[in-house]
Amino acid sequence: MEKKGSVKGLIPLFVFLGLYAGAAILTGNFGTMPLLTAFMITMGVALFLNRGREKKTLDEKIEMFCKGAGDSTLILMMLIFLLAGAFYSVADAMGAVSSTVNFGLSVLPAKLLLPGLFLVGCALSFSMGTSMGTVSALTPVAVGIARETGIALPLVCGVVIGGAMFGDNMSFISDTTIAATRTQEVGMKDKFKVNFAIVLPAVIINLIAISIMGGQGVVGKVYEYSLINIIPYLSIIVFSLIGLNVFIVLGLGIGIGLVIGLVHGSFTFFEIFGILQRGLGWMEDMAMIAMVVGGVVALMKHLGGIDFILENLTSRIKSKKGAEFGIAALVSVLDLATTNNTVSIITAGPLARDIADEFNVDRKRVAGLLDLFSSAFQGLMPYAGQILMAAGMAQISPASIVPYSWYSMLMIVMGIFSIITGIPNFKSTNE
Repeated sequence: MEKKGSVKGLIPLFVFLGLYAGAAILTGNFGTMPLLTAFMITMGVALFLNRGREKKTLDEKIEMFCKGAGDSTLILMMLIFLLAGAFYSVADAMGAVSSTVNFGLSVLPAKLLLPGLFLVGCALSFSMGTSMGTVSALTPVAVGIARETGIALPLVCGVVIGGAMFGDNMSFISDTTIAATRTQEVGMKDKFKVNFAIVLPAVIINLIAISIMGGQGVVGKVYEYSLINIIPYLSIIVFSLIGLNVFIVLGLGIGIGLVIGLVHGSFTFFEIFGILQRGLGWMEDMAMIAMVVGGVVALMKHLGGIDFILENLTSRIKSKKGAEFGIAALVSVLDLATTNNTVSIITAGPLARDIADEFNVDRKRVAGLLDLFSSAFQGLMPYAGQILMAAGMAQISPASIVPYSWYSMLMIVMGIFSIITGIPNFKSTNE
């Protein structure tokens, strides 16, 4: 069979990696080159490349880019991103974040602070669908616990990171879940079942490990919370579990949060619009990145880059297990390069789907592996946003947290175990 791929088609990818990683190496700061800026420059380079002797006009290539950027899956994903941002903004404004955190801490046994902190982080990140939000909400509490009990700051920060990455991987409204399920065209419940079966042993082992580290409790500490304020998060979980459309789930969550906030006087009617806009603004960058990546990938596919990767990757894959290891490696490397697990899933997703279809790998497993490995490495990189935020709040070195990010390490171990054993093995839904 004649090869259709060309390494020339990977030039946009090399340009992006050169810009992003190069700027980080030169400045020592991975935030120097914004992702959207790097992708826009990459787009410009891709538009001026041609495949072999085939010459297409700039207008034709722009049209090709627009079709890729306007893919129905991407547009749907972008809308969900925006709604998820609006929900978190409303939840934050009406007190759901602080109430959820304080409620969890109020019911913790005094000598099980670390396991409790991890479980609160899991519940919070699962409810909110954002690891960054969880880190920002829980790290101040974790620092306070460390100071009052003498537990090492890197350890409590590592526990928070673990809880945050649990939800990043498992939440129904996490952008990584949205990206993984949409790119693989599978249901959120199906992907949830796969990931839950894989990470449950990791959760148990992590709880045992951090329980051994102990903690003496915080005597006399009173945490204020309102059970009513927790309802928006509970509604998101319940509505998602019963299988409602994600738009309805987020819409109901936003509506419930707004009603409670108005009744409690957390904000006025006219302040609602600013709160919603704030949340939409938080996700605008991610939505734009998703669109630009879709267009760049379309151009790379035209130039033969996608076929080149497929041909070289599949030539080394001889089995379903090999395909799964290849998919896991692909999304992990992209995450290490971009420090953004959602972007890595969006980029790897279409290629992973092709590999899955080629080797008859269940797409539910593919979605689960994409999310699991990208989230795990996100919780282990000292230059990732989650660890940088925790380190900044605790005023410690980001690198000092990495050795204590045990849950992320266990995710990788259990992911590899799942690939080797084929567990879980649900009925395939591939067409």
